[in-house]
Amino acid sequence: MTTTRQNGSLYTNIQTNIATIEFGHPASNSFPSELLERLTQELFTVGNNDDVAVIVLKSEGERAFCAGASFDELVAISNLEEGKQFFAGFANVINAIRTCGKLVIARIQGKTVGGGVGLAAACDYVLATEHAAIKLSEFTIGIGPFVIEPAVSRKIGVAGTAELTLDATSWKNAYWAKEKGLYAKVFENVKELDEEVDLLAQNLASYNPDALSEMKKALWKGTENWNTLLVERAAISGELVLSDFTKKALTKFKK
Repeated sequence: MTTTRQNGSLYTNIQTNIATIEFGHPASNSFPSELLERLTQELFTVGNNDDVAVIVLKSEGERAFCAGASFDELVAISNLEEGKQFFAGFANVINAIRTCGKLVIARIQGKTVGGGVGLAAACDYVLATEHAAIKLSEFTIGIGPFVIEPAVSRKIGVAGTAELTLDATSWKNAYWAKEKGLYAKVFENVKELDEEVDLLAQNLASYNPDALSEMKKALWKGTENWNTLLVERAAISGELVLSDFTKKALTKFKK
């Protein structure tokens, strides 16, 4: 089932020490600011819950995992502060995944664009179907994936990020993403994906929670400056989105 709510939906289900957070939006699971804010808060809430050992992040429907930023909100940005605030939404979610204290598994069932790629890259372990192609198309509208770049480069290296960003019109398939280290495993269909997600989550939930917590810290060592770095990056995108180039490109896309 997919949501019809304009600001999207967010549900959390906690069972046997596993918290499953599911988001959805009628526009290919894209993120308006309000939904980004709700996801950020939810990650911290679940992260502080002693009954939760591991978090699974997933989205509604079969076709798209996440289409990135809300197009309507992107078009509506009218000043620098609005732009910075909008892009800081993704910065906040990435930082919440990074600092929530719990390991996060991503379940990627379909195509992922822009901020959605950043979301996947920020998770600690990513499982996907072979339909989970990725694309960073920001250059085509005059901006760049500045906020998510540190998360993407951390997973697939600078060369992989450059290839994705500079070839802004091409999809990279799920096996490319696996080869580069973004995805851990790729499955033929959603049924196989879900079985593996459940198995991994159950295994992790059975381990020593202190060991999981220490491993999370170890994996993210060296990213302590991201609270400021990602917000600085949001300001770059916020400025570019007001450029004539971007205004024209967005108008063309809208038509």
